[in-house]
Amino acid sequence: MLPNLEQTFRWFGPNDPVTLAAISQTGATGIVTALHHIPAGEVWSIEEISERKSIIEKAGLVWSVVESVNIHESIKTAAPERDGYIEKYITTLKNLAKAGIKTVCYNFMPVLDWTRTNLDYRLANNASALRYDAPALAAFDLYILQRPEAFDEFTPAQQQAAKAYLDSISESEKNYLTNTIMAGLPGTDEVFTIPEFKEHLKKYAQTDAKVLKANLAYFLKGIIPTAEELGIKMCIHPDDPPFPILGLPRVVCNEEDLLDVVNSCPSPSNGITFCTGSLGANPENDLPAMAAKLGKHIHFLHLRNVQREADGSFFEADHLGGSTDMYAVMRNVIEEQKRRADSGEGIVAIPMRPDHGHKILDDVNYNTYPGYSVIGRLRGLAELRGLEMGIKRTLYQ
Repeated sequence: MLPNLEQTFRWFGPNDPVTLAAISQTGATGIVTALHHIPAGEVWSIEEISERKSIIEKAGLVWSVVESVNIHESIKTAAPERDGYIEKYITTLKNLAKAGIKTVCYNFMPVLDWTRTNLDYRLANNASALRYDAPALAAFDLYILQRPEAFDEFTPAQQQAAKAYLDSISESEKNYLTNTIMAGLPGTDEVFTIPEFKEHLKKYAQTDAKVLKANLAYFLKGIIPTAEELGIKMCIHPDDPPFPILGLPRVVCNEEDLLDVVNSCPSPSNGITFCTGSLGANPENDLPAMAAKLGKHIHFLHLRNVQREADGSFFEADHLGGSTDMYAVMRNVIEEQKRRADSGEGIVAIPMRPDHGHKILDDVNYNTYPGYSVIGRLRGLAELRGLEMGIKRTLYQ
């Protein structure tokens, strides 16, 4: 019988309302976390890493994956100081390796991390989900951010839908939309102001998708040789949503992009985080086929589902529901496990976490980070582990 995927849970540190004690009751054995209090670009000291690791281990869990060691914007824009920030990144990797933590998730999204327009979208059963509403995003871009180039990027029909949406909401709802879109990195309460965000856009004025992809390759060529020496698996997270927004390029959106990443610096240490939610928002992505083709490069799994809509909107659905065939994805992941077990190449117990989750039941009484309620993710983990067991018993017993 193949070993199980390593069941993990994301935890945002000691201030997370979801405690390690609660996580230990979900059945997860691994923790996915980061030192969010250290600014992007600064070195994670061995002391800070060891302190966090000790807290996790005292709860009977292990620190399985770092998500994320964030990349300084100077690296993404190829600013003169980027080499200094790459050296700091390498120092952090060395300190993580000393602590025995050897899977590192990261992303290369400019300025913003994942973007949604509604953090409390109510489903038919009144569960709360995250939603990306295309007309709402366009309304913000065109009429609140007032980015001049936006009028050349949206069709007349999209502009009309955006204006209709804007006219339908109150001032407080406009403020909510702005704060939701302008939220900074996970694990922080940072929200950009419109002037601050416009300053960030100016820094990317000369950085289109081609340039950004070249800057990503430069970064990888700088860090991957050291990561390979250390035995660290680097795994890039796809862009979320997987298309350009607000004038910012996105370069990790589909199979071609992911192949470009791994081929830019070939190494067992240069791999991917296969996120079915991020990639699933693009209807052109065939996720089961991608899981099969990219399997040997997958170092970490984020499993969640989205329900796509015709206008480009989507909301986060049940883990086994939505637009992605999770059975087919899981089956191909298990086939990759079998290949690794037979060949002796790669980690067979790939770390997997139930990505995001609805707010259900008692979740509503806790102010958790968006998408990271405990019971909603517990439901997702239970469904995913059952799906995994059923497929393995059918195929290999």
